[in-house]
Amino acid sequence: MKGIEPLLAAGWALNDAGTAITKTYRFADFASAFGWMTRVALVAEQMNHHPDWTNVYNRVSVSLTTHDAGGLTAKDTELARKMDEISWN
Repeated sequence: MKGIEPLLAAGWALNDAGTAITKTYRFADFASAFGWMTRVALVAEQMNHHPDWTNVYNRVSVSLTTHDAGGLTAKDTELARKMDEISWN
């Protein structure tokens, strides 16, 4: 996918099939991780594009793909960039 290189440089990884990007975020504690997820959830809802993610204590593992398109789209890269921006604030 065009334009994915900056995301890969920022810690995102392309899955073996090339259909999703993944990243694990680490936070100071559970409350910080959950707060980040809440902020991302509001953005994702506005975009009508929802991540596949799991949370274990201070870690949030994310996978982004556009299921109805069968792979990566601009929605995924846009949400990934927004997730990174939110994690820096």
